[in-house]
Amino acid sequence: MAGFMSLMCCVAALTAGTVTADAKELSITTIKQDPYTMSKGPELEGYCIDLISELSKRLGFSYKLQLVKDNRYGAMDASGKWNGLIGEVIRGEADLAVASLTLTATREQFVDMTTPFMQTGLSFLLRRDKASEGSSFSLLSPFSPSMWGGILIAFLLTGLCIFLVGRISPTEWAEPETEEHSFTLLHSFWYLTGGLTLQGAGPHPKALSGRVVSAIWWLFAVLLLASYFGNFTSKLHSSKQLPFESFEDLSNQNAIDYGTVEGGSSMSFFKNSKNPVYHRIYQHMERKKSFVSSMEEGIRRAQEGNFAFIGEAVSLDLATARYCDLHRSQEVIAMRAYSIAAPEGSPLVKNLTLAILELSESGELTSLRHKWWATSCVGADGADASGALQPHDLQGLFLFLGLGLGVGLLLALLELVSRAHNQAKDSKKSCCSVLTSELNRRFGSKRASADQEDSDKNKA
Repeated sequence: MAGFMSLMCCVAALTAGTVTADAKELSITTIKQDPYTMSKGPELEGYCIDLISELSKRLGFSYKLQLVKDNRYGAMDASGKWNGLIGEVIRGEADLAVASLTLTATREQFVDMTTPFMQTGLSFLLRRDKASEGSSFSLLSPFSPSMWGGILIAFLLTGLCIFLVGRISPTEWAEPETEEHSFTLLHSFWYLTGGLTLQGAGPHPKALSGRVVSAIWWLFAVLLLASYFGNFTSKLHSSKQLPFESFEDLSNQNAIDYGTVEGGSSMSFFKNSKNPVYHRIYQHMERKKSFVSSMEEGIRRAQEGNFAFIGEAVSLDLATARYCDLHRSQEVIAMRAYSIAAPEGSPLVKNLTLAILELSESGELTSLRHKWWATSCVGADGADASGALQPHDLQGLFLFLGLGLGVGLLLALLELVSRAHNQAKDSKKSCCSVLTSELNRRFGSKRASADQEDSDKNKA
């Protein structure tokens, strides 16, 4: 019985020592990459920082973080020495490397790596106007839905303005009792439709106020159509010229350059691949020297245009969530995973693997992914990722139309006031009563107009 109790105590001691790593403060190296590790004042934050915190709570270890000195993930040079995160783990400068560190066979030969905490693959990123995005409603695509709504409102308001100007102006409608009003509400909208199609529809306004409104609408229509066809031509040209949705499409063209991070696992994949398409991609990058030093540089070059950045799909998804002008190819190749690296023979690896599996099964890893990959594209600055024109892009044109409508209505009122003033002077009546009578004749019923005239006669 005493021997059995002694054996149980030894097992418990060994287990405790494995989980807590003998209560030693672990040195963890990482690398800055959004959103895995980012600076927040003097501290660090991000997906990997939250992952380390969860693992430390489950396994009960303390730790200190340090950034990798050479800002590299880890690759072997010609002399057989490792740099980056892997190099620091191999040399004993760090107990763990926690980052978006790809699990590869070469790295596994020199360090121990845990079960993956994230799955991904290779894809490429390019600016949206270089991507093929066909649509069944391509005729509507030059303008955004809000823009089409603004055009409809402008059309209705201008039609109403033409109708009012036609009724108010005495030059346009001199004798309401005997003349038929040319600009009914229906004809006003038909007249504007003719102007929008650059065809014209008679009769045309005779009054100065009506001609001002008509001229403003024609200028608005011409500039609006120029904007529409200019954007439509640009979208049609870009979608036909550069339809890249696969790596084979990318390798069979010379219109734009493409590249990946120099010295990373993505570059190694293309370099060592036996697939002729992938090997041709590497040869192009080597010949053009189109490698980039970091993911940030690759994303920046993709935004500038004429460059496709090849990288981990999960990192490219973050870029498309934050930058509306970027588009990621749907093709994902060379499936891979991110793991935590530790020195060979480290007792931490098994317990870290179990803890990662528990976090995955409980949904914690999914929650972390949603937290740090939340999109800020929509609503960040009102930009439309499709490149369609927004109302604020042509706000000057809408303001010009609104100003023209206001001037037209004001001129029509001045014409009517001038006529009322002359009539009042001739008939020795008050200008206000004559103006009221004129407005009743044009907008009120005939009975109201007759009553007003009778009242004026009685007063006289």
